[in-house]
Amino acid sequence: MTLRFASIGSGSKGNCLVAEVGSTRVLLDCGLSPRETERRLARIGLAPADIAGILVTHEHDDHAGQAYPFAALHRIPVWLTYGTQLALAESGKAPGVVETRTIHGRTAFAIDGIEVSPYTVPHDAREPVQFVLSDGAFRLGVLTDIGASTAHVEATLSGCDALVLECNHDLDMLWGGGYPKWLKERISGPFGHLDNASSERLLAGLDRSRLKHVVAAHLSQQNNRPELARDALARAMGCAAEWIGLSTQEDGFAWRELK
Repeated sequence: MTLRFASIGSGSKGNCLVAEVGSTRVLLDCGLSPRETERRLARIGLAPADIAGILVTHEHDDHAGQAYPFAALHRIPVWLTYGTQLALAESGKAPGVVETRTIHGRTAFAIDGIEVSPYTVPHDAREPVQFVLSDGAFRLGVLTDIGASTAHVEATLSGCDALVLECNHDLDMLWGGGYPKWLKERISGPFGHLDNASSERLLAGLDRSRLKHVVAAHLSQQNNRPELARDALARAMGCAAEWIGLSTQEDGFAWRELK
């Protein structure tokens, strides 16, 4: 079996990652408008009819804001935690005709040929999770929107074959920038986002022996630069910075393969 994955956008303006095992494809988050999601899926050779489900990490708009509208248009089921469902409902987002399936932060399940393992993370959302996706042989770990690493996170991501890892900001750029103090404190706090140095430490603490792909993701367009994120992860991997992949807001990243 082959596990493929790509991103059609990563950042504060909208996130969506695609994973494929055989003929089964899922979206991980859906923060771009339905029309934009369709356009970007076409860019990587997919149509909405190819999507078997949408996995939602948490309720923030850049991750979940368009999950229900896209799912309703194309009759796609959505998997999300009970807390995320409540938070979306409280913000006025109701599933309507969408089929929703409640997941739990430490209970694995399958969507056809894709094994899905949610895991809990500290972030300022109601019941946030991240995901490890597998075809049974290879494991893709995805980690964005986390304020600080935990032993549980590191145990979950150790031994993955591919990792998409948040490098949200450079601390000096964040604190030297124009954001208000409360927002700087939120972003850099224990329930905010990982800075480059924290991502480097997290990666360095993992079992990296199987890693064939490492992609820096969820970069702030105001408070980070691609070369800083890549350099940080390259130090942890002991590799050239060019080996580290980059997921951008406009382009995401092209298909990568594990087989």
